[in-house]
Amino acid sequence: AMEYPFANNIAIATAKTALADLIAQVVIAQTPIAEIDYERSLLFCGFGALYLGGFQYLYQVNIFKKLFDVDAFTSQPWKDKLKDEEGLKALGAQTLLDLTVLTLIYLPTFYIFKAGVFSGSVDPAVWTSSGLETYQQNFAKDEFDLIRVWLPADLVCFSVPLYLRLPVRHIVSFVWTAYLSFARGGH
Repeated sequence: AMEYPFANNIAIATAKTALADLIAQVVIAQTPIAEIDYERSLLFCGFGALYLGGFQYLYQVNIFKKLFDVDAFTSQPWKDKLKDEEGLKALGAQTLLDLTVLTLIYLPTFYIFKAGVFSGSVDPAVWTSSGLETYQQNFAKDEFDLIRVWLPADLVCFSVPLYLRLPVRHIVSFVWTAYLSFARGGH
Protein backbone atom coordinates (compact mmCIF):
# COMPACT_ATOMS: atom_id res chain seq x y z
CA ALA A 1 0.00 0.00 0.00
CA MET A 2 2.80 2.40 0.83
CA GLU A 3 5.11 1.77 -2.15
CA TYR A 4 2.57 1.91 -5.01
CA PRO A 5 -0.52 3.55 -3.50
CA PHE A 6 -2.25 4.59 -6.75
CA ALA A 7 -1.91 1.22 -8.50
CA ASN A 8 -2.73 -0.56 -5.26
CA ASN A 9 -5.87 1.51 -4.87
CA ILE A 10 -7.09 0.78 -8.41
CA ALA A 11 -6.52 -2.96 -7.92
CA ILE A 12 -8.26 -3.01 -4.53
CA ALA A 13 -11.16 -0.86 -5.76
CA THR A 14 -11.78 -3.00 -8.84
CA ALA A 15 -11.56 -6.34 -7.03
CA LYS A 16 -13.58 -5.13 -4.04
CA THR A 17 -16.34 -3.66 -6.19
CA ALA A 18 -16.59 -6.77 -8.37
CA LEU A 19 -16.69 -9.06 -5.31
CA ALA A 20 -19.30 -6.90 -3.57
CA ASP A 21 -21.55 -7.11 -6.64
CA LEU A 22 -21.04 -10.88 -6.88
CA ILE A 23 -22.01 -11.27 -3.21
CA ALA A 24 -25.03 -9.03 -3.72
CA GLN A 25 -26.16 -11.15 -6.66
CA VAL A 26 -25.42 -14.63 -5.29
CA VAL A 27 -25.81 -14.30 -1.51
CA ILE A 28 -28.23 -11.42 -0.94
CA ALA A 29 -30.44 -11.78 -4.05
CA GLN A 30 -29.86 -15.57 -4.17
CA THR A 31 -29.18 -15.60 -7.90
CA PRO A 32 -27.86 -18.99 -9.06
CA ILE A 33 -24.23 -18.86 -10.27
CA ALA A 34 -25.36 -19.84 -13.78
CA GLU A 35 -27.62 -16.76 -13.90
CA ILE A 36 -25.16 -14.10 -12.76
CA ASP A 37 -25.71 -10.82 -14.60
CA TYR A 38 -22.31 -10.23 -16.19
CA GLU A 39 -23.32 -6.86 -17.66
CA ARG A 40 -24.04 -5.72 -14.14
CA SER A 41 -20.69 -7.15 -12.99
CA LEU A 42 -19.00 -5.19 -15.79
CA LEU A 43 -20.72 -2.03 -14.57
CA PHE A 44 -19.32 -2.50 -11.08
CA CYS A 45 -15.81 -3.43 -12.31
CA GLY A 46 -15.60 -0.34 -14.52
CA PHE A 47 -17.05 1.92 -11.86
CA GLY A 48 -14.72 0.43 -9.26
CA ALA A 49 -11.61 0.97 -11.36
CA LEU A 50 -12.36 4.41 -12.78
CA TYR A 51 -14.26 6.19 -10.04
CA LEU A 52 -13.40 4.38 -6.80
CA GLY A 53 -9.86 3.51 -7.83
CA GLY A 54 -8.74 6.47 -9.92
CA PHE A 55 -10.86 9.55 -9.26
CA GLN A 56 -11.28 8.90 -5.55
CA TYR A 57 -7.52 8.54 -5.08
CA LEU A 58 -6.85 11.77 -6.95
CA TYR A 59 -9.22 13.86 -4.88
CA GLN A 60 -8.97 12.19 -1.47
CA VAL A 61 -5.20 11.90 -1.47
CA ASN A 62 -3.70 14.39 -3.93
CA ILE A 63 -6.22 17.23 -3.66
CA PHE A 64 -6.97 16.85 0.04
CA LYS A 65 -3.23 16.78 0.74
CA LYS A 66 -2.95 20.21 -0.93
CA LEU A 67 -6.04 21.66 0.75
CA PHE A 68 -5.44 20.34 4.25
CA ASP A 69 -2.41 19.63 6.44
CA VAL A 70 -3.28 15.95 6.49
CA ASP A 71 0.18 14.57 7.27
CA ALA A 72 0.52 16.37 10.60
CA PHE A 73 -2.92 15.30 11.84
CA THR A 74 -3.00 11.74 10.53
CA SER A 75 0.46 10.85 11.86
CA GLN A 76 -0.43 11.75 15.47
CA PRO A 77 -1.56 9.24 18.10
CA TRP A 78 -5.35 9.31 18.67
CA LYS A 79 -5.02 11.05 22.06
CA ASP A 80 -3.18 13.95 20.38
CA LYS A 81 -5.65 14.13 17.49
CA LEU A 82 -8.49 14.75 19.93
CA LYS A 83 -6.65 17.84 21.25
CA ASP A 84 -5.62 19.19 17.82
CA GLU A 85 -8.26 21.87 17.12
CA GLU A 86 -6.91 22.77 13.68
CA GLY A 87 -6.65 19.10 12.75
CA LEU A 88 -10.21 18.46 13.92
CA LYS A 89 -11.45 21.42 11.86
CA ALA A 90 -9.64 20.01 8.82
CA LEU A 91 -11.16 16.59 9.56
CA GLY A 92 -14.63 18.16 9.58
CA ALA A 93 -13.92 20.08 6.37
CA GLN A 94 -12.64 16.94 4.60
CA THR A 95 -15.72 15.02 5.73
CA LEU A 96 -18.07 17.77 4.52
CA LEU A 97 -16.23 18.06 1.21
CA ASP A 98 -16.31 14.30 0.69
CA LEU A 99 -20.03 14.08 1.45
CA THR A 100 -20.58 16.85 -1.10
CA VAL A 101 -18.53 14.97 -3.72
CA LEU A 102 -20.40 11.75 -2.95
CA THR A 103 -23.72 13.53 -3.41
CA LEU A 104 -22.92 15.63 -6.47
CA ILE A 105 -20.39 13.46 -8.33
CA TYR A 106 -20.36 9.86 -7.03
CA LEU A 107 -24.08 9.10 -7.18
CA PRO A 108 -24.73 10.75 -10.58
CA THR A 109 -21.63 9.04 -11.99
CA PHE A 110 -22.83 5.66 -10.73
CA TYR A 111 -26.22 6.10 -12.38
CA ILE A 112 -24.65 7.30 -15.65
CA PHE A 113 -22.35 4.22 -15.66
CA LYS A 114 -25.39 2.07 -14.99
CA ALA A 115 -27.32 3.65 -17.87
CA GLY A 116 -24.29 3.12 -20.13
CA VAL A 117 -24.38 -0.61 -19.39
CA PHE A 118 -28.13 -1.20 -19.36
CA SER A 119 -29.72 1.41 -21.66
CA GLY A 120 -29.02 -0.46 -24.87
CA SER A 121 -27.76 2.80 -26.37
CA VAL A 122 -24.27 3.74 -27.50
CA ASP A 123 -25.07 7.43 -27.13
CA PRO A 124 -23.45 9.01 -24.03
CA ALA A 125 -26.15 11.71 -24.07
CA VAL A 126 -28.77 9.00 -23.49
CA TRP A 127 -26.69 7.52 -20.65
CA THR A 128 -26.34 10.95 -19.05
CA SER A 129 -30.02 11.82 -19.37
CA SER A 130 -31.19 8.45 -18.11
CA GLY A 131 -28.60 8.34 -15.32
CA LEU A 132 -29.43 11.80 -14.04
CA GLU A 133 -33.15 11.03 -14.12
CA THR A 134 -32.58 7.91 -11.99
CA TYR A 135 -30.32 9.91 -9.65
CA GLN A 136 -33.12 12.43 -9.11
CA GLN A 137 -35.73 9.70 -8.54
CA ASN A 138 -33.60 7.98 -5.89
CA PHE A 139 -32.06 11.10 -4.35
CA ALA A 140 -33.84 11.21 -0.97
CA LYS A 141 -33.25 7.55 -0.09
CA ASP A 142 -29.71 7.49 -1.49
CA GLU A 143 -28.74 10.68 0.34
CA PHE A 144 -30.10 9.40 3.66
CA ASP A 145 -28.16 6.15 3.29
CA LEU A 146 -25.04 7.93 2.08
CA ILE A 147 -24.92 10.24 5.12
CA ARG A 148 -25.60 7.56 7.70
CA VAL A 149 -22.83 5.36 6.29
CA TRP A 150 -20.21 7.84 5.07
CA LEU A 151 -20.35 10.53 7.76
CA PRO A 152 -18.94 8.25 10.49
CA ALA A 153 -16.77 6.34 8.00
CA ASP A 154 -15.17 9.56 6.72
CA LEU A 155 -14.32 10.64 10.25
CA VAL A 156 -12.28 7.45 10.61
CA CYS A 157 -10.86 7.41 7.06
CA PHE A 158 -9.60 10.98 7.26
CA SER A 159 -7.97 10.31 10.64
CA VAL A 160 -5.69 7.40 9.73
CA PRO A 161 -2.23 7.82 8.13
CA LEU A 162 -2.52 8.93 4.50
CA TYR A 163 -1.22 5.71 2.95
CA LEU A 164 -3.99 3.80 4.78
CA ARG A 165 -6.78 6.24 3.94
CA LEU A 166 -8.18 4.46 0.92
CA PRO A 167 -7.47 0.87 2.03
CA VAL A 168 -9.48 1.61 5.21
CA ARG A 169 -12.16 3.28 3.12
CA HIS A 170 -12.40 0.18 0.93
CA ILE A 171 -13.47 -1.87 3.94
CA VAL A 172 -16.54 0.32 4.48
CA SER A 173 -16.99 0.71 0.75
CA PHE A 174 -17.21 -3.07 0.33
CA VAL A 175 -20.37 -3.19 2.43
CA TRP A 176 -21.70 0.02 0.84
CA THR A 177 -21.11 -1.35 -2.67
CA ALA A 178 -22.85 -4.64 -1.86
CA TYR A 179 -25.82 -2.60 -0.62
CA LEU A 180 -25.79 -0.32 -3.68
CA SER A 181 -25.50 -3.33 -5.98
CA PHE A 182 -28.43 -5.04 -4.30
CA ALA A 183 -30.59 -1.92 -4.06
CA ARG A 184 -29.71 -0.18 -7.33
CA GLY A 185 -27.56 -2.50 -9.46
CA GLY A 186 -30.12 -4.43 -11.45
CA HIS A 187 -31.78 -3.53 -14.71
